[in-house]
Amino acid sequence: MVAPVPRLFVMIGRTLGGATVSMFQGTLMVIVCLIAGFRPTSLTLVPLAILFMLLIAIVFAALGVAIGSSLQDMQGFQLIMNFLVMPIFFLSGALFPLNNLPKALAFVTRLDPLSYGVDGLRGALIGITHFGIATDLIVLAMVAVALLYVGAWRFSKIEV
Repeated sequence: MVAPVPRLFVMIGRTLGGATVSMFQGTLMVIVCLIAGFRPTSLTLVPLAILFMLLIAIVFAALGVAIGSSLQDMQGFQLIMNFLVMPIFFLSGALFPLNNLPKALAFVTRLDPLSYGVDGLRGALIGITHFGIATDLIVLAMVAVALLYVGAWRFSKIEV
């Protein structure tokens, strides 16, 4: 007889599965950028960039599992995710630098976890950082742990 798998492991498996798919997609984008002519300033920092990609993937996969676990019907999941992901992306600094922002917008970007991921990737790949690589790693790791905890708690509340 097989022992039942605790829901925490199921939730972590779903999160890591989503993060794995994201890592494949991110790696494909890096390959396309390399073909197009992008060159990192230091090849020794590429593993750090991969670590940032992994942390970003875990954060957003855990966010998706936490939100999905909270919904009664899955019809609104895509709407809620788009409602969250688009502002998170636009405020992350992926499309514009974080320097010289108005104070209100600078405050909001500091609350955005993707800002730290984008900044960490910039720091690892081109050597330009706004918050500092250590700060980026610490904030992303803390957000990942917090979202894994919230996701596991919400996932344990699901009634089958």
